[in-house]
Amino acid sequence: MRTVDPVKHEEKRQEILVAAKRCFVRHGLRGASIAGICTEAGISPGHLYHYFESKDAILQAIVEAVLERNAEQFSQTAANSDALAALMVVSAQSKVRNDDGTNGLILEMLAEAERSPVIARLVQEHSRGMQKLLADFLRRGQTQREIDPSLDIEAAAALLVGIIDSFVLTAVHNPALDPALTTEMLRVLIARFLTVPIRTGTHD
Repeated sequence: MRTVDPVKHEEKRQEILVAAKRCFVRHGLRGASIAGICTEAGISPGHLYHYFESKDAILQAIVEAVLERNAEQFSQTAANSDALAALMVVSAQSKVRNDDGTNGLILEMLAEAERSPVIARLVQEHSRGMQKLLADFLRRGQTQREIDPSLDIEAAAALLVGIIDSFVLTAVHNPALDPALTTEMLRVLIARFLTVPIRTGTHD
């Protein structure tokens, strides 16, 4: 019986995901096919099915990789910075994601979710995962007195997911906007929302 090398197996799996992402960006979620992905990756369909059972499984792996990367960015920045700075790491990546086509892919996923239960589930899972990451992070920020303690964490996290999603859409719809300017404006918006308010004394 043939023994599978787990390291080589994972390397090949990642190569397929990179090729598949190029196909999704180039042809769209519906236009990309298993045959096209195989051609892009330089493998046969039979070989691909050793790694992924379907196109939906490939797409799910891409979404999971995005969420994992976001979590890693959060944890790395949180270790050396404050809550607001760590939140901005994810938002500031929007320019990079726009340049490599990822933002367009995310936008198409949101539109496709209206028609496809599979895509809808993936989008919902991604949103729930992002909301949990943000909620956990905001709780730590409140403990460290960096985040307004009066905020309802779950509601605040849900709103921030929407704000970051809107930032992604803005980058897609208005590519000519200065990313440095929009990132700074987003920073101000989030800072005003999360910062502990300054309490002023009251006078009789």
